[in-house]
Formats: sequence, structure tokens, C-alpha cells
Amino acid sequence: MTIKLKDLCILESKEVLASIPQGKKLINTINAHSYNTAQTDALFAEALRNGDYLIPDGASIVKACRWLKVKSRPKERIAGWDLFEFEMERLNKTGGRCMFMGSSPKVLKLIVEKAKVTYPNIEVVTYSPPYKPEFTEEDNAAIIKAVNDANPDLLWIGMTAPKQEKWTYANWDRLDIHCHVGTIGAVFDFFAGTYKRAPLWWQEHSLEWLYRLIKEPRRMWRRYLIGNILFFRNIMRERMGRA
Repeated sequence: MTIKLKDLCILESKEVLASIPQGKKLINTINAHSYNTAQTDALFAEALRNGDYLIPDGASIVKACRWLKVKSRPKERIAGWDLFEFEMERLNKTGGRCMFMGSSPKVLKLIVEKAKVTYPNIEVVTYSPPYKPEFTEEDNAAIIKAVNDANPDLLWIGMTAPKQEKWTYANWDRLDIHCHVGTIGAVFDFFAGTYKRAPLWWQEHSLEWLYRLIKEPRRMWRRYLIGNILFFRNIMRERMGRA
């Protein structure tokens, strides 16, 4: 089963982030790449549809929603980084525990060090899962135990899309937690400083994808050059009712 923008409920602005109620809530992101991937990955599509909240992490999604005149028409892009900053600043005001699950021990160590300075009122705990395409049941049990034992006030999952969304969705009922959970992928590296986000001008002009392509052409050319064409095709198919 594919995914259609007309069937999704997407947050419309950064201001709406403040209206998300407390409690166990799954917050995913959608951009052109994830929209494309969800056309052929049924579990990923299900995860995006059935999460509690979906934010438009891509100017192309914002423009496509307007062009298609679907029920959800975001006013602006809400990047994973925007969600991260909002949630971290809110938790820092009250104090609490944040868990980062994903990435490498090196990146997680840098996150802990930076968080001590940037968010001094937040206790940070981390867990680095095995680096493999799929987890065994033993791996899953260990991850779930680590999360439940930590009992965080905020949980970030960072294993790149679609793995992070599918894992969180598939194991949602096994997570005995009470907090917001965000699947934010590259934000782990942005915050750690192991990968530099595009300068503000590129972000404001919807060119962050081009910046990443220039910086990592070998890794990103297929995602952006072929992916952008595929996204346009998929949007046209949805407009014509063929999706």
C-alpha cells in the first residue's frame, strides 16, 4: 500500500509544536525522500500514517500539499532540527532526562559533552545499537530494556529513515515510556558536530538538499537527482488519482 499526501495529517507550522500534549507521542518527519520510499515500503508507509504527529521536513512537501490542495497544507517547513530545538529547550526549562538511541558511540559521546553546555538542566543517557541492516530479537530486547530502564522524559531515535521509523512503530507497544519520541536521523550528527548543516541562507531558500548534494555528491546524487524526478512523478500520479 502506497502513501498519499491527501490521506496524511501534517502539522502546519512550528507554532503548532507547542500544542502537542504531554505523554507518549510518536513524532515522525516526511520529506521527498521518505515520500518516495513509502511508495514501495508498506511498513514504512504504515508507520508514517499511524504515528501521532507528522512534520513537513522538506519544502517540496509543503509546496506539493498546496499544489494538490490536500486537507493538510503546511505553512512552512518544520525540519527535524526545529523539532529537536523546540523539545530540548522546553525540557531544559523544567529539567529532566533525555535519551538518544541510535548512532555510534563516538557521536553519542560528543552529544553528551555538548548537551552539558547547551542544555545544562537535562540529564542525557544514550544507547548505541548494533550496526546492522536488521536487528535480531535479542537486539530488540536489549534496546527496549535500555529505553524502559532509562524512563526518559524525551526520547530521540536516530538510525536514518526508514529504519528508525519502522523500528519505533513496530516496537511501540513494548516501549513502557511516558514521553514524546522523535525520529530525527541526521540531527544526531548535526548536534554532535560530526556533520555540518547547511548555512542559514541555503535553508531559507529551500536549498539545503543542494548543499548536501555538493558536500557529498557520491552518497547523495541518487537521493536528490533521481529522487527529485521520482518525487515529481509520484506527485503527478497522486494528482491524477493513479497513486
